[in-house]
Amino acid sequence: MTTHLRNNAPSHFVTTDQQALADQAHRFFQSEFHHLNAEMDDTDDLPASVFPKLGEMGYLGLNVSPEYGGAGLDFTSACVITEELSRANAAIGLSQVAHDNLCVNNIYRNANDELRRKFLPGLCEGKLIGALGLTEPGAGSDALGSMRTTARKDGGDYVLNGTKIYITNGPIADIVLVYAKTSPEKGAKGISAFIVEAGTPGFKVAQKLNKMGFRGSPTGELVFDECRVPVENMVGLPDTGVAITMSGLDLERAIVCFNAMGIARRALEISIDYAKTRQQFGKPIASFQMVQGMLADMYTEIEVARTLSFRTAAMCEGLEEGAGGRGEIHKLTAAAVFKAAAATSFVLDRAVQIHGGAGYMRDTEVNRLYRTGRVLEVGAGTQEVRKLIISGELLKN
Repeated sequence: MTTHLRNNAPSHFVTTDQQALADQAHRFFQSEFHHLNAEMDDTDDLPASVFPKLGEMGYLGLNVSPEYGGAGLDFTSACVITEELSRANAAIGLSQVAHDNLCVNNIYRNANDELRRKFLPGLCEGKLIGALGLTEPGAGSDALGSMRTTARKDGGDYVLNGTKIYITNGPIADIVLVYAKTSPEKGAKGISAFIVEAGTPGFKVAQKLNKMGFRGSPTGELVFDECRVPVENMVGLPDTGVAITMSGLDLERAIVCFNAMGIARRALEISIDYAKTRQQFGKPIASFQMVQGMLADMYTEIEVARTLSFRTAAMCEGLEEGAGGRGEIHKLTAAAVFKAAAATSFVLDRAVQIHGGAGYMRDTEVNRLYRTGRVLEVGAGTQEVRKLIISGELLKN
């Protein structure tokens, strides 16, 4: 019998309705998406039915007003849904976050009404897939300062030139929210955001990247070569991309915590199952104190990280447009994702240890989770950068 840990979140951070939402999401995602894990890991393809199904069930545009086709939920509700989706299928969880949090939310929070009405309904229905184009070959943790992609004004268009790398959903995206320097002389303060549609001349997917984990969530390299984008597709005002990026990054870090927690909770579940059924020396290995100690440590790490994650989600509620990237929320989101990533790595390491030789086999679920979880200490800012953010805020006057 498969172990499913209770979904209960810390009661002082979630409402009864949010808990019910988590329970409903858990049942749906387990039924619809969990069985896809092995095939997606083998093929590294996302089934075409996934996004329409998410849209049909109201799991896209989670924080978007119903006026634009969204679900109109609060941020914490989006987080509990992300956790349950990642618990059932981490790769789909990542693609949903890239679509909904990085692309859709940034358009909803920062674009004018015309752009919202043009693009959000299709994105919320799952008819369109979204991505965010920020990271570049020479600009990872220093994505803003080292950005080389440019956008020069030419009549009624901006002409984009540059390359984006490690873009989740990039190979399948219909809409990419792209950051480019409109005023290179201003450095990081001269960045603007643009909506670029697939099929636009000069825009192409250079390659689909072959990842260690999160396989089935497609990641790619995007190239812009004299790519003409209408002036009307600029999101926000010229040279305001930093504010959009930084507030978006804080929300990204907050919700990635729940991507991590879904993975960690699933690893604990299958470790409990294995410990109960694996026999050594004539009895289940769950009867050995060292295995019991590992399970206890795993549970404790998850609960500590989860509590901080929920506190952070609560702090993100109502984050105003352009807010973030500084102060308490910037420090807290960095701390939360730092702890969530570290806790998940700890849990996955112990999960493989409990599974023993079976955990080292590529076709096991615990091996897939282990390969997937490693990037959580790298993506959305490395662990080292997260520490710099925390200490930088602590040392301010």
